[in-house]
Amino acid sequence: MKTCWIVYNPASGRKRFSAALERVVADIEAMGYDVEVKPTQYPRHAIEIVKEACCERVDTLLVAGGDGTLSECVNGLAENEHRPKIAYIPSGTACDIAKTLGIPKNIDKALDIIREDCVVEMDIARSSHGYFLYVTALGNYVAISYQTRSKLKRTLGYFAYLLTGVKEFFTMPMIKTEIHHDHGVIKGYFSLILALNSRRVAGLNIIRNPVLDDGEIDIVAFRYIPFLNNLLYIVTFLIKSPKVPGVVRLRTKNAKIYTGHHRKWTIDGEAASSGNQAIEVLKRHIRIVIHEKRRRFFPND
Repeated sequence: MKTCWIVYNPASGRKRFSAALERVVADIEAMGYDVEVKPTQYPRHAIEIVKEACCERVDTLLVAGGDGTLSECVNGLAENEHRPKIAYIPSGTACDIAKTLGIPKNIDKALDIIREDCVVEMDIARSSHGYFLYVTALGNYVAISYQTRSKLKRTLGYFAYLLTGVKEFFTMPMIKTEIHHDHGVIKGYFSLILALNSRRVAGLNIIRNPVLDDGEIDIVAFRYIPFLNNLLYIVTFLIKSPKVPGVVRLRTKNAKIYTGHHRKWTIDGEAASSGNQAIEVLKRHIRIVIHEKRRRFFPND
């Protein structure tokens, strides 16, 4: 019989998944799986659970939680020869990668997608601070995801991020940076640097038509322009203009980003260390279940 481990964060979002757990187990068993339930108990516990699942050669991991829980699972399987297929039920606050992959927060609808079993091979990236599934970032607004208190997120949902971000509006960093990529070097002062393998970050569509299985990632970097940086963000993220002066866009397989700035990087929305960042894309490194309509983001599948 096929095996499935359900790895879930009991504290994620508003704890709705925990209430539905019994029903989810029954549905997965009806799909022909022998199911084991593995709740996480402390930060980075999902990494340990998934490493064990790889050693046990589990067929499928059903991950329930926010972006951070899914990212931990990716870090747990990234270096193993046997990497189980990932199915995902998003139950966090933002769940950016779920929206990119077309997976709704509604548990029944997410189970329908798992049942349809549209599996693709997706890139991930190895960085100086760990593996990431969809984004590593430095600069303005990126700390909001981990500085916003969990209780506030459960109470207010996405609005909690907006409240935390108000002070960032008035504190624009000036980050001296060199970006070495496959096609050259970019130097200057930047306020925000994103390296992403996703359509959506922080609740905003940043890449119109991402390609998530070609061994390259998008880098979007905003030059520091006094008094105008927030306008650049608005034009880029809300008006969605693809070409904006002061905004650098490129695709690359590898990148080295040099900066001595004290601000911390984020990895899939979680805090990492400050300093330089080396990035290497691992092409089609994981298998993940997506909505059929998002297959267009995987043209090499």
